[in-house]
Amino acid sequence: MRWCCRGLALAMSLAACGPFAGGGEGPAPVAGDRAPTTDGAPAPAATTAREHAPAGAPPRVAARPRIVILGDSLTAGLGLPTDEAYPARLQERIDRGGWRFEVVAAAVSGDTTAGGVRRLAWALDGDVRLLVVALGGNDALRGLPVGQMRDNLAAIVDEAARRGVRVLLAGMEAPPNFGPAYASNFRNVFRNLAASRDLTFVPFLLEGVAGMPELNQADGIHPNAEGAEGVAAHLWVALEPLLDGLGAEPSGPPAVIRDQP
Repeated sequence: MRWCCRGLALAMSLAACGPFAGGGEGPAPVAGDRAPTTDGAPAPAATTAREHAPAGAPPRVAARPRIVILGDSLTAGLGLPTDEAYPARLQERIDRGGWRFEVVAAAVSGDTTAGGVRRLAWALDGDVRLLVVALGGNDALRGLPVGQMRDNLAAIVDEAARRGVRVLLAGMEAPPNFGPAYASNFRNVFRNLAASRDLTFVPFLLEGVAGMPELNQADGIHPNAEGAEGVAAHLWVALEPLLDGLGAEPSGPPAVIRDQP
């Protein structure tokens, strides 16, 4: 029942994730990709990778080593100001802890794992120390074959490893309408990939937030500011232990982060 409720909440969450930001992301399809959803919900411009790098422009050079979150509208913070989305909340924790990292939300609404493969080379350009992979929800919403999602996620993870970039994998849940076998196979893609590649793994990105009305916006779909803080707190448990090993020494004595879980 718990997994069913999570799946229903995820289906609601991703139904409004919308098309690719900026329209017209045009490379040839990667395994399992289909036409993006067409409900017209745009990604917040300030939080999308495309807004940082117009087509043909060189990638922005970060002043600090980067932690890149490759995701969809859940990462873009659809419906929230940029400084209330969960990547910004993670940045606050990093800054208060004294680490010299910049969190970059490489997020495009409606994106699938196939879209993540297409965008990966740009996302990993520059001094990227950690890639957080937060994709898969739109694959589930569309009922894409789990084998194709597995191949796409493996391609993302393996390319990051080839470049010497560490990976934190955040799992997702499939909605129940495709049946228990699909949901189980979908879930196991993340678990098996994390185990086979020895990745830091968060089983469900929206743990404790999905399906909780008080933590979501008025539409009951996307996390509100409190919900985004909850997502950040959940990821922080896995992210914080990695920071000292990413090669950017703290710039000073860390502040006390009183809102840690």
